[in-house]
Amino acid sequence: MTTLAHPRVLTASRAAVGRRRRDPARWIFFAAFLLVTLAIMLPVIIIVLTAFKPASEVNAYPPTLFPHQWTLDNFQAIFSELPFARLILNSFGFAGGVTVFALVFDSLAAYALARLDFRGSRILLIVIIASLMIPFQATLIPIYQLVSQLGWVNTFAGLIAPRAADAFGIFFLRQFFVSLPRDLDNAARIDGASEWRVFRSVVLPNAVPALLTLGIFTFVNNWNDLLWPLVFTTDQEMGTITSGLTLLTGPGGIIPQGVMMAGALIAVLPLAIMFLLVQRRFIESVASTGLK
Repeated sequence: MTTLAHPRVLTASRAAVGRRRRDPARWIFFAAFLLVTLAIMLPVIIIVLTAFKPASEVNAYPPTLFPHQWTLDNFQAIFSELPFARLILNSFGFAGGVTVFALVFDSLAAYALARLDFRGSRILLIVIIASLMIPFQATLIPIYQLVSQLGWVNTFAGLIAPRAADAFGIFFLRQFFVSLPRDLDNAARIDGASEWRVFRSVVLPNAVPALLTLGIFTFVNNWNDLLWPLVFTTDQEMGTITSGLTLLTGPGGIIPQGVMMAGALIAVLPLAIMFLLVQRRFIESVASTGLK
């Protein structure tokens, strides 16, 4: 007499066999993922460890990954060789100023393109999108000539004003505003709200995730920019962290790698701290917008 297995037992056994078959593939995937992660993080690890190495170990052969003697001499050297505290403040002023003005002007322009019906709006949008294809290096010389004629070289106005609005930011926010339901706007207008009130009290609160994303992108992009402050500042006191690091040269034009890595590590820390502070708020904003 043959005993038939229960269907649930057969299903469970088949699932177990399937899991065993998938396990090797999963391990291979995780191993590849770890290798890729290590390859991406390796330059950062080298920067951190080299910043704490003495000069004798930095230039030693064969090179070592971990320092035998941990030291803070590189951090002391960078503050003694450069006005590094001033460069940090300049970077905050430059990147923060551009971010604030860009969010204001980009959001206003994006709202007009997304919510206001006026003649030529589509043509204007096409022009804005087309301008994204032009590299900013192509417009650098005419912008510098204009800034020089205004007497804004070596000033925060010269650094910030040309970047107070951005085509990518306008297009990015415009696409987000279009996705918001117009019923919210119409309800506010029925209650007697002006266009400015609709923008400030209805659209902007629902666009917090997009504003945070654009703000982080703009701040990081300008904080890390090297070419822009090099062109528009000739005074060392008006430089930023990135442009200041180019001034580090030792005897015979040799770059002190340990000091350079210490400066790079200090330059990265504000971005890492900002991301950790904003990350939770960004996730909460996305969740609250989804619930609405």
